[in-house]
Amino acid sequence: MIPIKFKESNKVLTAPKNWNEEEHGKCGDLHVYNDGQQSISLWQLTWKERFQILFHGKIWLGILSGGSQPPVWMDTQKTVFKDEY
Repeated sequence: MIPIKFKESNKVLTAPKNWNEEEHGKCGDLHVYNDGQQSISLWQLTWKERFQILFHGKIWLGILSGGSQPPVWMDTQKTVFKDEY
């Protein structure tokens, strides 16, 4: 999956200051919509990933946080912004 920019995005998250690409791999920019309570990002699936989901119906979510699991949510709607339904 690749993160993509979307029209509602109002913030760009970048790699942490101490990020080591040799140790942790590449960390690209993530465009998000942020309202102070939540950050929403948009991800595009490759054709291979679409077929994998079709056949096994699973999506894994990994959070690089360490100490605890922050609250997260995922959705498959065309948009999650109510004024566009």
